Amino acid sequence: MATTEILTAERILEATEEVLRRHGPAKATVVDVARVLGVSHGSVYRHFRTKAALREAVTKRWLDRTSEELAGIVAADRDPEARLRDWLAALFAAKRRKAGDDPELFATYRVLAGENGEATGRHLADLTGQLTEIVRAGVDAGVFTTADPATAARALFHATGRFHDPVYAPEWEQPGIDAEFEAVMDLVLRGLRA
Repeated sequence: MATTEILTAERILEATEEVLRRHGPAKATVVDVARVLGVSHGSVYRHFRTKAALREAVTKRWLDRTSEELAGIVAADRDPEARLRDWLAALFAAKRRKAGDDPELFATYRVLAGENGEATGRHLADLTGQLTEIVRAGVDAGVFTTADPATAARALFHATGRFHDPVYAPEWEQPGIDAEFEAVMDLVLRGLRA
């Protein structure tokens, strides 16, 4: 069935996400994506030169949603300690939501993120960059003490990995996980305070 809508990269990415949800990363093909859109697979290839490029783009899109959600917290004109707590809590909530609301798609994206090291690396750099901005603001305000905000941000990211690294997703719904998150937050904030 031919479509009258203009074929855009965004439409292709939406269709790819649906195909991945339905078939998983091992069985999803560009032909499946084209079929959902009602176009030839050649039309999809005009936007994404290879299947790998399409998979990387859909992975980047998925990861960027989290980064964009967190960017608003970084930009907020609030106490850096509150922003840091809110940012880490929002990251944890976003990952939990993705894992819990659509576990099949979450599992698919874990596979894709592993395949697309460049997109994942850029995402992790973006997240630690956002954390660096918050820590730097805390240092500038005299709330945090650290010689190097970027190093502190990377340490914070790694110290809180249990609450955002997809490897730990099975633990995110266990009783007491919120109290454990708060305990880690209290500890890292105490360590940063001037």
